Amino acid sequence: MNHDATELSEAHYELVISVDARRSGEYDDVDKPRMRARIYRVLETAFTHAKVARDALHLEDRGDGVLVSVAGRIAASRLLGLWLVEVHEKLRDENRDLAVPLGLRVGMHVGPVRHDERGISGRAVDLACRLADSSVARRLLDAEKADLVLVTSQSLYEDVVSAGGKFIEPAHYAPARLELKEGEVTAWFQLPGRPAPAIPEAAPPAAPTGAGLPVAESPLDEGDEDDFEAVAMDGHRPGHVGIHQNVRRDAFHNEHNVYHGTVQMGGSGNQATEQGRG
Repeated sequence: MNHDATELSEAHYELVISVDARRSGEYDDVDKPRMRARIYRVLETAFTHAKVARDALHLEDRGDGVLVSVAGRIAASRLLGLWLVEVHEKLRDENRDLAVPLGLRVGMHVGPVRHDERGISGRAVDLACRLADSSVARRLLDAEKADLVLVTSQSLYEDVVSAGGKFIEPAHYAPARLELKEGEVTAWFQLPGRPAPAIPEAAPPAAPTGAGLPVAESPLDEGDEDDFEAVAMDGHRPGHVGIHQNVRRDAFHNEHNVYHGTVQMGGSGNQATEQGRG
């Protein structure tokens, strides 16, 4: 995407797409280039079939994914509709003969984007990346054994998805509340080609093991975004399922205690049981 030097400090209203590969850290040095090549084949084929011109795109390589911004002259509905269908079809084709299928998480948001000689920046970019990297998106791919998950922002869902359109099915999206570094947001999740997904709850922390004295669990790091409490959302339209996630520290501080027999900790709905020996 070409921008004049005088426009570098100006914000352009664009669609931002963040694409991440599932468990990219598990690829070795031989397989990672092949994984990256598949991602680019999937995306570039989809852009071609959706008739999105190359000069309307800005692409940044992220090692295990791609960051894309699309010029405002391209309708967002084309990306949410035809382009997503093409991504899904090409991804399925790439995965046909793979023992370990490539999984992709796609985050989308529309907002002001600034371009400079090194790439793009802005809150719209940050949010799209956070959505694609959210723990809910990661868990959905695993829980549903899917190869692609789309996550859109609340504003993109309200402005484009909710109106429907060619290849866009609002009823196939499910909402969840996410607690991000920037604050709490609502995101909408879709598994292309499937009904609205049931949003998986975060797995409870593993109970301490061992025959010795109970070991106190360390409090969560404030920056750890993968530890959440999942709470069901109410007030959404029938057929939609969602959760509310909050990053919380451990409610108990437990050390230098000796237990005889079984000790119950916590109130109803949030209980842990530990045993110790004198």
